[in-house]
Amino acid sequence: MMEQNDMEFSEESYDGMIKDLFVRFPSYQKSGAEAYKPGIANMEFFDQLVGHPHRKYPSVHVAGTNGKGSVCSMLASVLAAAGLRVGLYTSPHIIDFRERMRIVDGRDSPSSPDLYHISKREVWDFMKRWGETFDHLDLSFFEITTSMAFSWFASREADIAVIETGLGGRLDSTNIISPVLSVITNIGLDHCDMLGSTLPEIAFEKAGIIKRGVPAVIGESNPETDPVFERKVLYSNLSSTEFGGDRGRIMSLLAFADKYEPGLWGRHEEILAGMDLRGEYQVRNLRTALAALDVLGKAVPAVACAGTDDIISALENTAVRTGFRGRWETLSENPRIICDIGHNAHGLKYNFRQLERMLAAGECGRLVIVYGTVADKDFSSVFPLMPDNAVYVFTNASGRRACPSDEVMRGFLAYRASAGKPEVEAYSVPAVSDAVALAMKLQKGGLLYIGGSTYVVSEAVAFLERNALMNDAGAASC
Repeated sequence: MMEQNDMEFSEESYDGMIKDLFVRFPSYQKSGAEAYKPGIANMEFFDQLVGHPHRKYPSVHVAGTNGKGSVCSMLASVLAAAGLRVGLYTSPHIIDFRERMRIVDGRDSPSSPDLYHISKREVWDFMKRWGETFDHLDLSFFEITTSMAFSWFASREADIAVIETGLGGRLDSTNIISPVLSVITNIGLDHCDMLGSTLPEIAFEKAGIIKRGVPAVIGESNPETDPVFERKVLYSNLSSTEFGGDRGRIMSLLAFADKYEPGLWGRHEEILAGMDLRGEYQVRNLRTALAALDVLGKAVPAVACAGTDDIISALENTAVRTGFRGRWETLSENPRIICDIGHNAHGLKYNFRQLERMLAAGECGRLVIVYGTVADKDFSSVFPLMPDNAVYVFTNASGRRACPSDEVMRGFLAYRASAGKPEVEAYSVPAVSDAVALAMKLQKGGLLYIGGSTYVVSEAVAFLERNALMNDAGAASC
């Protein structure tokens, strides 16, 4: 990073700096556990150096196994509809790492807010100023990008920020903030090597974002994990003079979204029908977001003043207003191609059920699935969920975490044989671009679904967009 100090900004020098960032400070998504640095001591030290930028605006903090990005984006869209300038920090990105930090600005036009990504020049200036410090502190990729986002939101005078955790919660880099609301979407078995092998253990890590005196919304209740959240809220507030040890008043800080009817839930079918986030699993995320908005209305007056129609419009247009990608996203209508970054059994069960229902309803006569995963996932737990009536093209993204496509396909076919399931048409194509190209030939007017790994989706989107540009250029030259 230090060699960048003697260079001036240009597109070329920026591209070199970004490549250097990924090499010298590997991301968890690319490198796995070796890039994960639990604990927030380094983050707190660097945050002090930059002047605690996150203290210049209130925040909403969101953790959970699945649905974090969707809930964050829904909340940001509604907050912008309330006339606020909203910082939105999510991960991972699909194409450009600047997707991780966005401003959704509803100050001038709440009904159609302006969307800004951090500029390349702003990234360059931040990295040039602090690059040597990153080296000295040996910060992780996620610590660097989190600090960048917090500082950028402050520089843009955000009214509020919606912050998604990276991994876990208690030891996550984002956990230096003191939010006005903590949200935990759900708990599933994922990242078990770092967060624990049981649901209560994972819930304990996620519950680490719950702070003293701060209300918490849990999206999905579970008899195994509910007591974890209840204890965290209780123990965090027992010594608070505000509550005087009153258990009933303390527990009023905790709400389970699926145990009561949030505001506007009576219109949820209408909202879901109009939403540009089309995955059927969004019904759970919508309920969590509506419950969170109930609480935010008490802490953020602008939310309480927002009109019902404005809120509904904001929810229905979440993806386009916030630039949110990769969640049941339609990449092409003809041929029909859908991608989704759902990558664990907890999330993929909803995707595969939706695909099976589409087949049964005749919405697509043929289903082709491009699937790839990472080696540190329990992908064998996904095999029982995968539809019978599909053609499979197994692949793997670039990077050390990717599990070879041959290995995944062998495991899948072995599972089907042992379970007495019918044979399926399956291929192994290591390169994602080649896998997508083959799948499109196999599609024959049907539906192509791409998923299993964020980086499979990322490489597939990049390939399809390049292909579309080439085709457009070819058509223009004719």
